[in-house]
Order: sequence, then C-alpha cells, then structure tokens
Amino acid sequence: MVTTRPNLQNRTLRRTGAGLLTGAAASLGLLLTPATAVAAEPAPAPAAEAPAPAPSAAQVAVDTALAQVGKPYVYGGGGPDSFDCSGLTQFAYAAAGISLPHSSKGQSQIGVPIAPLDLQPGDLVFYYSPVSHVGIYIGDGQIVHAGTEATGVEITTVSMDGYNYATRIA
Repeated sequence: MVTTRPNLQNRTLRRTGAGLLTGAAASLGLLLTPATAVAAEPAPAPAAEAPAPAPSAAQVAVDTALAQVGKPYVYGGGGPDSFDCSGLTQFAYAAAGISLPHSSKGQSQIGVPIAPLDLQPGDLVFYYSPVSHVGIYIGDGQIVHAGTEATGVEITTVSMDGYNYATRIA
C-alpha cells in the first residue's frame, strides 16, 4: 500500500495565503473603518439660515411710499423731496421696477380692477369721478397718499370720501 504524505509546502502556502488574506482583510478593515464611520455619521453642519425671500414688487412699493410719510405735498411733485398723489405712487412703484404714468387718471387705466373686500397691500386706490386722486393700499383698511398741502404724505383710511375703485398692478 502506498501512503501519500501531504505536501507541507502547499499546506504552508495555503495557510500563508489565508493568513495574507486575513491580514489584508484586517488591514483593509482598519483602513476603511474611519472612512466608513465618516460616511455613516457625518458631522452635523452648522445651521445656515435660509435667505429671506425677496419682497414682492407690491411690498417694495408699499415700503417705499411709507418711507415718504411726512414729506410735503407739491402739485406735480415726483420726489424724492416732495410729492403729489400720482408722483408718490409713481415713485414707489419705480423703486419696485414698475413704470407708471405721472397722473392719477393714467394710472387708473392700468391693472386689474379689485373689489374693496379683496384689497391687498400695494393695490392702487382711486378717488372721485372722474378719477383725480390715488393712494396705495397698505393693509388694515389704510392707504398712504400725498393728500394736500396741509397734510403732505400721510396714512389715512381707505374709505375716505370719494372712494371710486382700486386696481392691482403687481
């Protein structure tokens, strides 16, 4: 009977190969663990505030008109030091990038008619028939307008005498 002796060299190679693979796998595990940990658990980013949305053209017009309160009324005035009613609305909307004519009648022919209960800040409000006065609705039943030489640019009720109609242009 013939007895075969296992090849120790092959066994050693197998073990060495297995040992190398195990050693390599262990080394790879050590090398990959930090990368895996970073990918699995990213450091929290500092909280960044979302940029504020840009104000609408109507809000820019309202804010610009409100900044003129207290300035004098001058017939034909278009700002920045004095205003008449349509000069104020023209100036305010120009700040928002919207061009309006310098007359209340001309402005009354622009935009979409708005019912009194649907008024929103920035709507143009017209008075008298034929139209001869304009203001900008600012909310809460009020407008900003260049009233008279005695009042200048002021805030008053939208329902002042002579209310005719309103339009929305932005």
